[in-house]
Amino acid sequence: MGDDCDCRPLGFLIGLPFMLVGVLLSVIGMVIWVIATLLGCCCPCFICCAGIANIALSLIKAPFKIITWFTKQIPC
Repeated sequence: MGDDCDCRPLGFLIGLPFMLVGVLLSVIGMVIWVIATLLGCCCPCFICCAGIANIALSLIKAPFKIITWFTKQIPC
């Protein structure tokens, strides 16, 4: 085995509860993104909606970032 191990089931299992919280944040992010996109399309003066939509996109990606971080913390 090399130093770089891709299979870390313990990190995955420990990270599952935190990933579930991330999924909830992702759902909230999707709702915020849809609202910000609709406001941005209806009225172009809502330039701040673009920033809110970008933050919402980072919330949508949260579960993947969380589980990746947890699996990297646990050694093989």
